[in-house]
Amino acid sequence: MPDSSRRAFLQSAALLTCARSTFASDPYLAEEGNFVAKIWPSTPPPNCPLPRSSSLTGLRFLGRFARYAHADTWYPSWASDDNLYSPWTDGEVGDVKSMSFGPDARTGQAKISGGDPLHLTISDVRTYRGDPAPYGGRYPCGSLLYNGVWYYGTYCLIDTKKGLNWDILGPFVGFRTSTDFGKTWQDTPHTPARPLFPEPEHPGKTVRFGVPHVVDFGRNMQHSPDGKAYLVAHGSAEPDPAPRPANASWITGDQIYLARVTPSIANLNDASQYEFFAGNNGSGKPTWTHDFRRIKPLIDWNNNCGNVTATYVPALRKYLMCITDGRNTISRFNTYILESDLITGPWKLVTYMQSFGEQGYFVNFPSKFIQSDGRRMWLCYAANFTNGYLHTNFAANPPGSGYGMTLQEVEILSS
Repeated sequence: MPDSSRRAFLQSAALLTCARSTFASDPYLAEEGNFVAKIWPSTPPPNCPLPRSSSLTGLRFLGRFARYAHADTWYPSWASDDNLYSPWTDGEVGDVKSMSFGPDARTGQAKISGGDPLHLTISDVRTYRGDPAPYGGRYPCGSLLYNGVWYYGTYCLIDTKKGLNWDILGPFVGFRTSTDFGKTWQDTPHTPARPLFPEPEHPGKTVRFGVPHVVDFGRNMQHSPDGKAYLVAHGSAEPDPAPRPANASWITGDQIYLARVTPSIANLNDASQYEFFAGNNGSGKPTWTHDFRRIKPLIDWNNNCGNVTATYVPALRKYLMCITDGRNTISRFNTYILESDLITGPWKLVTYMQSFGEQGYFVNFPSKFIQSDGRRMWLCYAANFTNGYLHTNFAANPPGSGYGMTLQEVEILSS
C-alpha cells in the first residue's frame, strides 16, 4: 500500500535493526473460513480494448480462504526445496516489523512451508535495510528463488510533499541476492539514484518499467520456455493523451511491459543482459531489443493498467496475468485477469472484477497451489489497507479479504 497512508498507518511501529523469528502458523493466522461459492461477475468498461477469451470464461470463488500476518506485498516464489519464499512489507509478521519509507526503510522476507493453503507455516522472518534516497520510500517487487539463489528486487516511490504524497512511481533499483535462502545478503550494486534500467534521471519523470514482477514458472522455474526469467511491469509513456491523478503510481499506470534475462547473480544486475519486448513485426512475430529506449507495451490501455503479475499454468498450457487498476490509489480497486498461450500475447480477457477486495491489490496466482487439472488454484492478495487510518469502510468482498496475505480458493471457468 505505498502511498501517503503508509506513514499514518505505520508511524507508531518500531523499526528493528535486524530481526528474525520462527512461528507455527497459529500465532498470526488472522482468519480462515468458508462462504457460499460465487462466480464473480465480469463487467469490463465499454472502452476495454481486450477481446474476451473464448476458452476461459470466468472465475468462481469456491468459498475457502485464509489470511496470514498483518503485512502486504506477498509474492511467493516456489524453490527447489519445496518451500515458498516471499517478500513482505509495511506491517508485522509475528513480532517482526517493517516500514518502507525514510532513510531506515526496511523490507521483509519470509519462508512459507506446507502444501495446504489453509495450514501454512511462516518462518525465517527477517528485515533488510535499503535507503530510498533521493526518493521517499523503497518497497519489494520482483522476487525469484532459483537454483538456490534468492533474487529480491526493490523499487522507489517519490516523497514530493514531505511524506504527504506517495502516489508518484520511482524507478526499479535492482536485485539483492542470497545464496543461503535469505540468511545473508549481497546488496545490489545499484542505488535509487543510479538504478538498473535507464529510467528518469530526475525524480518525478515518467517511469515505464515500474514495480516489475518475475513471471511464476513453477517450482525452481521448471516451466520457463527457454530457461530465462521473464519480468512484467507497469508504467506510462510521455506524452500522455489523458493523464489522471496518480497516473503512474505503485498501483496505477497506462501500459504493461515485458523483459527477459538468463538468471544469474551477475546477469540480473546487468542491464545489458536484458531483452525487452519491442512489439510484433510485420508477420505478427514478437521482437526483442537490448535497447531500453525501444521497448513497446505488451498491453496498452490508458488509465486502466497498474500492478501486474503472471503465472504459467502447465495443465492449460496458458499464462494467466493479473492486473490491478488502483484508480486514485486509495479508493476501491478493479482487478482483471487475462490469458494467453504465449507470454508475448495476444492477451484475452477472462474476467474483469470491479471493486475486487473491495480494495484488493498485489494479486497473483502462486504456482504451488495450482491443482493438476489447472482449473482449481488459490489467489493471493492483500486488501482494504485504508480502512484503519482513513476510516474507509470497504467491505471484505469476497469474505476473508483484508490486510495480510489473503489466499482464496478459486476455479477458472471454461466454455
